This record gives sequence, structure tokens and C-alpha cells, in this order.
Amino acid sequence: MLTIPGSSNRLCDGISRRDVLKLGALTVGGLTLADLLRLRANGANRSETPHKAIIMVYLNGGPSHMDMYDLKPDAPVEYRGEFRPIRTNVPGIDICEHMPMQARIADKFSIIRNMRFLQQGHTSPELYTGYLAGNRPSIGSVVAKLRRDAGVIDSLPPHVSMGDGNHVPRAGFLGRAYESYQPGERANNLSLANGVTREQLADRRTLVNTFDTLRRDLDSGRGSLSAMDAFSAQAFEMITSNRARDAFDITREPMHIRNLYGHGTEYLQARRLVEAGVPVVTLTPQNHNVPRDCNGQWDHHDHIFTCLPAILPHYDRSIYALLTDLHERGLDQDVAVVVWGEMGRTPRVGTQRGTIAGRDHWPQSGFCLIAGGGLRMGQIIGATDPRGENPRGHAYTPPNVLATLYHVLGIDPATTINDHQGRPIYLLDHRERVAELG
Repeated sequence: MLTIPGSSNRLCDGISRRDVLKLGALTVGGLTLADLLRLRANGANRSETPHKAIIMVYLNGGPSHMDMYDLKPDAPVEYRGEFRPIRTNVPGIDICEHMPMQARIADKFSIIRNMRFLQQGHTSPELYTGYLAGNRPSIGSVVAKLRRDAGVIDSLPPHVSMGDGNHVPRAGFLGRAYESYQPGERANNLSLANGVTREQLADRRTLVNTFDTLRRDLDSGRGSLSAMDAFSAQAFEMITSNRARDAFDITREPMHIRNLYGHGTEYLQARRLVEAGVPVVTLTPQNHNVPRDCNGQWDHHDHIFTCLPAILPHYDRSIYALLTDLHERGLDQDVAVVVWGEMGRTPRVGTQRGTIAGRDHWPQSGFCLIAGGGLRMGQIIGATDPRGENPRGHAYTPPNVLATLYHVLGIDPATTINDHQGRPIYLLDHRERVAELG
């Protein structure tokens, strides 16, 4: 497995974004790619769903609902913050003044304003799995196991995770065979090892096949050796074909498309991957060119009104580029995009000890932006009270959003998969979808 090196920034919980490089060999030693394919095939329950895909954007650090998508201009000054709401192209939907590009395409997304989260700190499992604990598999790992088209399809992995190596979606009890593929920084991560040519690799493959012919009479009768040959062939295809490498290579895009995304290269890579056939792409994007008191994430506390004006324009452009690009390519009905963080921020400014002008952690309320997937767009779903402290009436939670995403992917969240002890476990215990999305 190759892992993108993360940032060296720290959130308030002290977790370091250490640069990590993990290399699980594609050939001899360790758990090889062929091993992963072989393990993935064992016991897989396949659905008949045609290709659908999701892109999940995790805004690590707790993005402020009160300053982005749920502004309260009529609240007391100690609640409403420093930003003004602006109108969008959908009557009745207002968002932050620092996101004018999204304001032009509000008909292409829906905003869930009555989100509620469980955690107090900065952890991602609730967003990827619907659970804070329990060693549950992420939605990408579940898709890798259940979707018929989610093997290595035309040399592509079923689940790609990009960004912060400390917040990678995990396979949980499904095991290493269903871990996400985490590409390195350069397109040649899928190329051959240094000093090994395609001809040399082909010679080695021929040698292996020669030895294999000596043991054909030992086959179990169930075709085990033939299956091993097939998995090895898939592994060989992935490292010798250009298809996977090309899917990650944004330089193959026309310059006007790259200019559209700007610094948001992760978003452009995500679009290329789902278009190429990857069912699940998750990304934790980094913020670029931020002031000294800010970090590359969304955890700014006392500096929030300094950091957000620097961060939001880049974020705004990235979301605008991704959604408009998906629409122009006719992918919006098949690809769902979800954007969220692990919590909101305190509606009352200056509530954290030792601060006077910032917002602290606030899982009681938050937002989720969702787009595409054939869902109903151009609406506000739910609301918070006049000060943004709690959802009014019914609140939606991460399992509700994940149930909706499973629906887009054609997977019943009441499906059970066996854990490492052979016990059937539901994908989600709470399976109500976000009803307003259809």
C-alpha cells in the first residue's frame, strides 16, 4: 500500500500530520497486490448495480456551520460572527459572502443544516463508517466487498483515499484485503520498480508460469491454482498498464480545466478517478497559502475570522469546479458528492477558555453539503434554532447521510457482512435516509 505523505500541521488535539510513506510490495514479500485481489474475492457478495460512484470530501478540523452555510445575521452580535450572507441562484438559499462561486450554482447542491455529530475531538470514523468505535469498515471498503464492478476494474482500484494519512478510511473487521488504495505523490507510483523493465518483468512472469506448470496435478479440483493465476494476472495488469497511472495524472487534462480547479488538484484527481470507473474516492484536502496562525485544516479556534477569509475562496473554487465539471461531463446523475466535517463550531463566539474571538468544538449542530447522484438538488434541508445551537426538531446524523450514499450506490444498508468471528453485522444500525433528497 502506498500512502500520500500528510501535512506537518497539527490540530488542537495535538495529532501530528507526519509525513508517512508505506510501501507494501507489489511483487515478492509482504501482502502483495495479488494477495489482496485473492482475499477480496473470497466470500464476496456482489450486487447487480451498474456503475455509480461517490466522492467524499472530509473537511478535517470542524468547519464552522455558522460562518459558511447557516449564517444567523439577526442573532446577537456575539453569535452572528463577522461575515454577511449573500443570495444564491436559488431563492431562499443564502450562504457566506466568501463563497460567491458556489452561490452561482446552488441549484446543483443541497445543504443539510440540521446535522448532529457524536464526537468532541477530531476523528473521522463516524463520517466514513457511521460509528465512532467498533472496528467498522468504511463505506469504501464495504463497496469493495459488495459491488460487482469493484474489483480491480481495468487496472483501477475500487476505493482511493487521498490526503491526510492520519485520517484514512479503514477496512475495519473486513481486513487488509479491503483497505483503500492511497496513491503516492507522483504518477509513477504505479510504475515498475527502479531498474526493472517491462521485458524483465515479463521474463519473470514467464519463469513463474513455468514453475506453475509443474504443480497443475496438485490443483484442488476447485480451480484454486487457476484462480491464483487470474489474480496474479490482474496484479500484473495494474502495474504494467497505463490506465491506472493515467487516471491520476492531471497533466492529461486540458489547461482550461486545470485552471478551473486552480490549487484544488485533489478535486480534479477525484473527478478523473470516478470518471475512469473508481466507485469510491475520499479526500482530505489541504488548504494552501494560509496565514501563519492558521493550519492546513479547519481547526482555527481564536483565529477563525482571520483564517476563513483566506481559506474559503480556495474551497469555494474547488467545490464550484468539481460540481460544474461533473455536470458538464454528464456525470452528475451517477456521481454523488458529499462535503462535511466531524462537527460544527460553537455558535457563541469566545466560549473556549482563554479565547475572546473564536469558536470551539460543537458537535450538537453542523452542516453537510451533498450534490449529484440523482438526488434532489437546490434545497435547504432542516434548520437550527435562531442562534444555531441545536437542530430544530428532527436531526440528521452521519448514518443517515451514509444510508443515502449506499442507496445511490445500489447497496441496501440493511445488508449484513460477517465480521472476523463470522457474526453477521448490519452495514448500518440506523438506516433512515435523508428523506428530502428523494
